[in-house]
Amino acid sequence: MIAIAVVSAFPLVWMVLSSLKTPAEAMQTPPVWIPATPSLDAYAKVSELISVGRSFANSALIAGITTAGILVTSLMAGYAFAKYRFRYREALFAITIATMFLPPIVTLIPLYRLVGSIGLNASLAGVIVPNLANAFGIFLMRQFIAGVPDELVEAARLDGASEFRIVFTIVAPAVAPALAALALFAFVYHWNSYLWPLTVLQGNSSQYPIVISLSRLLSYNRSAVNTGLVMAGATLAVLPPLVLFVFLQRFFVRTITASGMTGQ
Repeated sequence: MIAIAVVSAFPLVWMVLSSLKTPAEAMQTPPVWIPATPSLDAYAKVSELISVGRSFANSALIAGITTAGILVTSLMAGYAFAKYRFRYREALFAITIATMFLPPIVTLIPLYRLVGSIGLNASLAGVIVPNLANAFGIFLMRQFIAGVPDELVEAARLDGASEFRIVFTIVAPAVAPALAALALFAFVYHWNSYLWPLTVLQGNSSQYPIVISLSRLLSYNRSAVNTGLVMAGATLAVLPPLVLFVFLQRFFVRTITASGMTGQ
């Protein structure tokens, strides 16, 4: 397990160390593993080439709002599919799951035309709105909410609790690890999303997220002199999802353990 962890972490460690190297160390052969004089000059240069603060704010807005929307819609839809009995429930659930098998590129043009028809082109709202619901999130929540005792829900109803109160004060705490895992998946995915924001925000560079803004650094990747510059940009982009994972990893592991023990 230690060997696998080292192999998995090696690219990340190399990226961070390379971002601290001087141009001479980046070009040295054989390669220098540990920089002799760590420098933050590459990070300063990245800040000069792109608007790091604005791009980070755009990414945080896109990933944060989208993740919150996915959590709410997945929790409510998962509750309906798990605890309600209504006609065509299984058929609707099967259709929802079937959308998971559609490659994103297939829905790109229809979604773009839809966003344009409601006047959200070239805006952050156009990037966010189509992703506020997620079939995987609904599936995950439905599977975990199905394990919440029906007696608990019925007791809350007998006490006069509304369905919204049941969902957010009783069901949500019971499936908190699954919600945390879903939040991690959603945030990382939409933080790293490239094609959809690029399609919607074309021509509006002031609202580009950090991943698209960093693509400007690709032209600097042709020379080893600029290796530290590219690695510094990549380190900045990966930092927020990595920090989030550190905080949510215990919930993530607990979710995997629970699903394995209960067969969900």
